[in-house]
Amino acid sequence: MGRVFVAGSINMDVVATAERHPKVGETVAGEAVLYFPGGKGANQAVASAKLGIPTTLVGRLGTDAFGKELRAFLTAQAVDLSFVKDTDGTHSGTAIITIANADNTIVVVPGANGLVDADDVAAPVVAKGDVAVSQFEIPLPSIAAFFRRARAAGATTILNPAPAKQADKALLDLVDVLILNETELGFLTGTELRDSDAPSRFAEAARALGQGKIVCVTLGKRGVLALVDDRPLLVPGREVKAVDTTGAGDCFVGALASQLASGKPLGDALAYANAAASICVQRMGAAPSMPTAEEVSAVLSTSRPGEGRDP
Repeated sequence: MGRVFVAGSINMDVVATAERHPKVGETVAGEAVLYFPGGKGANQAVASAKLGIPTTLVGRLGTDAFGKELRAFLTAQAVDLSFVKDTDGTHSGTAIITIANADNTIVVVPGANGLVDADDVAAPVVAKGDVAVSQFEIPLPSIAAFFRRARAAGATTILNPAPAKQADKALLDLVDVLILNETELGFLTGTELRDSDAPSRFAEAARALGQGKIVCVTLGKRGVLALVDDRPLLVPGREVKAVDTTGAGDCFVGALASQLASGKPLGDALAYANAAASICVQRMGAAPSMPTAEEVSAVLSTSRPGEGRDP
């Protein structure tokens, strides 16, 4: 079995719930304010660790109260924090999230995450068979340095380019598996996409990013579309009642990484990650909503959707 290494952000999510999202300049009455450990790096690491895969997180925390809470939480989830630094003079990453009717809006303040550097990501020893994961909530040069080392060691690299921002071709060329949603796909390809578009339209856009890599487009309740060797594969979604979609994409990424590190074929890994994400959206919070291996196995054994198919 390989290991999963995640270089990424660690945030405290400050969540406000309301009946609807405010318009620009408008104030609406909220229902509750909640605090959840989050950050795309932490979420993905927790998702992998809770599925029983040895998982190491690389990143930074501030020396504030949030930093102490986040470190305690991640330790309790069996995430290896040997390469998470406490950084003086800055706050821990913070995300301000509004949830209304299961949809969310998010403002992320990077804090210590913005200081993750090439030396940080060079510290862990990555080997062949391992999986290296990152996202766009730490500096892009640090991600490139992390992936270069992982590639040289024979590890598989997974990039979740979220939140969407422009990345140069040199970074994308270091990626084996690209996982993104339709918004991020549209941004990176300069294509106008809508959730109601036919899967074939997403496949067409994904081809612009393919070029030797696997591209996985998460489509929410519609499932996931993977482009493998220029051939599209659609894994249908699962019908569930969503409570909070925050962290669902991260759950998918962490679960997929865990299965690839376990040596599972891509098709099986996609179905597994899809099932994991369907559990995640039925709970509040990001990192705390990640399922266990037993929970995912139960879903797969009782309500298995159709096999992946061409769209």
